[in-house]
Amino acid sequence: MAMGGLRHGGLPTTDEPVAGTDGPQTYIVHVNHPDPTKLSNPEDREAWYRSFLPVHPVDSGEPRLIYSYHKVVSGFAAWLTPRELQAMQKMEGFVDAFPDRLATTQTTHTPDYLQLHQPSGLWPQAGYGTGVIIAVLDTGILPNHTSFDATGMPPPPLKWNGRCDFSPPLCTNKIIGARTFLSGLQALLGETSLGGTNLPPFDDNGHGTHVAGTAAGRFVEGANFDGFAWGRAAGMAPDAHLAIYKVCGATGGCADSDILMGMDTAVSDGVDILSLSIQGPSRPLYSDTQAVGAFGAIDHGVFVSFAANNNGPSPGSISNDAPWILTVGSGTMDRSMVATVHLGNGHLVYGEPQYGPAFPSTLFPLVYPGGAGGSPQAAICSDLTGFKVSGKIVLCDSGGIPGPSKAAVVEGAGGVAMIIANTLAEGATKPFEKIPLPTSRVRFADGVKIKASVDSTGATARATLVFKGTTIGYPPAPVVAVDSGRGPSSQSRDILKPDVIGPEVNVLAAWPVPVGGSNDATHSFNLLSGTSMATPHLSGIVALLKATHKDWSPAAIKSAILTTATTVNTYGKPITDQADGNSATYFAVGAGQVDPPRANDAGLVYDLSPNDYIAYLCRINYTDAQVTVIARRTVICAHIPPIVPAGLNYPTFSVTLGPGGQLTVNRTVTNVGCATSSYSVRIDPPPGVAVTVFPPVLTFSSVKQPLPYTVTFVRLGGGRPSNWQGSLTWVSADGMTTVRSPIMATLV
Repeated sequence: MAMGGLRHGGLPTTDEPVAGTDGPQTYIVHVNHPDPTKLSNPEDREAWYRSFLPVHPVDSGEPRLIYSYHKVVSGFAAWLTPRELQAMQKMEGFVDAFPDRLATTQTTHTPDYLQLHQPSGLWPQAGYGTGVIIAVLDTGILPNHTSFDATGMPPPPLKWNGRCDFSPPLCTNKIIGARTFLSGLQALLGETSLGGTNLPPFDDNGHGTHVAGTAAGRFVEGANFDGFAWGRAAGMAPDAHLAIYKVCGATGGCADSDILMGMDTAVSDGVDILSLSIQGPSRPLYSDTQAVGAFGAIDHGVFVSFAANNNGPSPGSISNDAPWILTVGSGTMDRSMVATVHLGNGHLVYGEPQYGPAFPSTLFPLVYPGGAGGSPQAAICSDLTGFKVSGKIVLCDSGGIPGPSKAAVVEGAGGVAMIIANTLAEGATKPFEKIPLPTSRVRFADGVKIKASVDSTGATARATLVFKGTTIGYPPAPVVAVDSGRGPSSQSRDILKPDVIGPEVNVLAAWPVPVGGSNDATHSFNLLSGTSMATPHLSGIVALLKATHKDWSPAAIKSAILTTATTVNTYGKPITDQADGNSATYFAVGAGQVDPPRANDAGLVYDLSPNDYIAYLCRINYTDAQVTVIARRTVICAHIPPIVPAGLNYPTFSVTLGPGGQLTVNRTVTNVGCATSSYSVRIDPPPGVAVTVFPPVLTFSSVKQPLPYTVTFVRLGGGRPSNWQGSLTWVSADGMTTVRSPIMATLV
């Protein structure tokens, strides 16, 4: 092995305790990218990494080296004491190190809702995703579920270089890769039963099976959850190949080092898309393991989509917000399961059933234990001691304990049915729960109305529940989910985040255990909500675009999705926000909801290379060492041509202007439509801001031709401090193609 001049002597071991520490812990260590002429293979690189480590194992006997990374990061994960790390920091080639940390995990109708139809349109044009490989990094998969049947699937493309750790009957042309990486989680939690990297990635949580089915599940007739959401299930890219990397444990915990190893291996295996429905706190990009790994992936031409997280609706609650990541927020769809609350005063409140059986139309007494004289425990129905609820419908506030536990308390006290009222934070989101007692879940505002009715009528309050099954076309959709992570980005304020939203509320997809009336795990489906569900929708759609536009870069695909996203709901009105019922801001909805057919015919795209992102990082006050961690190669920012941070060739605009402020930024669009075409600019300026574009007309003479333009933003005298929205749209001469970029102007 050619190691000349690259091997260290290895750190000495030390038994001397370090004040304020508890001994060794796992770190992710970044080192300078070695000369490939000297380290030509992974074995040589691993030996180079080991030369940084102490020569003796840790006291527990565990090997020092946990993972050796080769594709998306220049470095490794290892057991180190703080003193050993201090000694390592003095070694030539060391760049930085961060403690391993925990992250967490985050449909019959959605293909139709997103205009994916047979036998015409994007689905057949893209061959249903044939030949594209989606890597799902999550809790594993149930490989023999009907959603992953391989009948008629072609072999994986020749570039595939991975392995499948299931037994041969479960490794198919559908599930072509299956690996487990849990050594980091095992180290963090001190558990020995997680299997490290030795067990096949069977799903012991359910989350991974569900997101894999959402992204690329095959067509399954008669899919339903106990009769709800009945229909033919399919993922967004039914014929795409799946590579499964189990990086999260049974409880949904995921170690950064395991996630990074999954990303590193997936890129080495030859996947096209990384899909991660995983969330952690927002951190500076150089210390955000997922962001660093994602940069390495896009540097190899691999697309990366991440969940925006479920911490909304507070401003700045978003994470996974690096500019090279597709950050996916979440919205509702126009399918609902209806359980109407009929009040005795004749008023109707539309709720959703919570897996309850049918209910008589007779009016029953209605009681709210959280009213006058009630306790907080009674309000959430965790304790109804002293309340007479026998033979009554009980209104319970959400929270505190799960719905099934509330039902047990209510039923134990003699209640005949239950209404669960969302909290203010939950807004209008009504996630499904398996509750055997007849139950309707209502949004917060409607819960307030029901409580007012009870207060006004007292002991004569009456109600009943009417279960109407599944409806399509109502309510208007999308509405941004209340828990979807919101911008602005705390790490990339000059980049508008989230990028886009996708369907997430009550998404039906594969489930690895019998549920909802099914006795067969291989044909079991469940309804889940969250940005976890929105992200695989986008990953599958990216697979379709990858199949129809094989030469598009990750940035070009992202641009096509953002500039064609819809900004109106199914009723033609602006998309609203569950948090307050008003029109959703760009910090909630991003560019809008994905529109797959339009994204396939984008007309123009804003392309970016990894070097463009490096120039951006150098202009947001990152040090050379911090940029080097992300870039996996030595970067000297003084040698990089300068750009203004808002000048990154991103398909959206986010600018900050002080009193009398002015900013000019450059953009370049590349023609991916008709060879001979012309586009004129249409500007909807943010209030208080003048926006000018030069030139106002772009005329193309060939496909793939790039043309630049400049945009100047000037704050006008009347603009008061706030966030103001507008847009810049290029419109083709025939009016058939529009390329829209949102503008968020922050006036300070």
